[in-house]
Amino acid sequence: MEALTSPSRTEQLRASPPMFENPWLDRLSRVHPATPLVIYIPVIVALVALSAGEMSGLAIAGAIVAGYLVWTLTEYWLHRVVFHFEPEGRWARLHWIIHGVHHDHPNDPKRLVMPPGASIPLALLFTGLFVLVVGSPQWMPFEAGFLTGYLLYDMTHYYLHHHRPTSAWGKRLRELHMRHHFQDDTTGFGVSAPWWDHVFRTATHPRRPAR
Repeated sequence: MEALTSPSRTEQLRASPPMFENPWLDRLSRVHPATPLVIYIPVIVALVALSAGEMSGLAIAGAIVAGYLVWTLTEYWLHRVVFHFEPEGRWARLHWIIHGVHHDHPNDPKRLVMPPGASIPLALLFTGLFVLVVGSPQWMPFEAGFLTGYLLYDMTHYYLHHHRPTSAWGKRLRELHMRHHFQDDTTGFGVSAPWWDHVFRTATHPRRPAR
């Protein structure tokens, strides 16, 4: 009999274990990385086009920037508070499904962007919030900026795990995110917007060699 060999570190990081017993649910947990682009780019274009007849170009640009900035804060706090909240007991499984599986298998190519089954309800929830808080028609370019930030986050996250950046900024983002995964997951919550880690004092720093 051949000796059983344990998976290599690379194989373990790329593994894609089942998240649900139901095969259909499990299939829905895996998505192609281009899926968010296909879904949300037409929505972003439509939101900007609809607002163009009711707002000036400068007002639209300002709302888009504001929406993007709100996304970066949302990214930081979702990652820090929701994704890294670790309940005990029967709720522990929920944490693993939401984010724990990503830390166990960070290079799973089909689980690096948010599935539409999760992102669409969240987008609708934020839409209702923006309509109430921002008002009409400003909510439309505001949400366009918010969704643009979300796409930048999802694509940046995928890129950092599956490519080697060549620019100084890209290398810095990858370094910070890899430290979050393999050095200290209580720091480095801003994936595409790492400046919030400095504002909220959760910036990742290199480990000092032991003396």
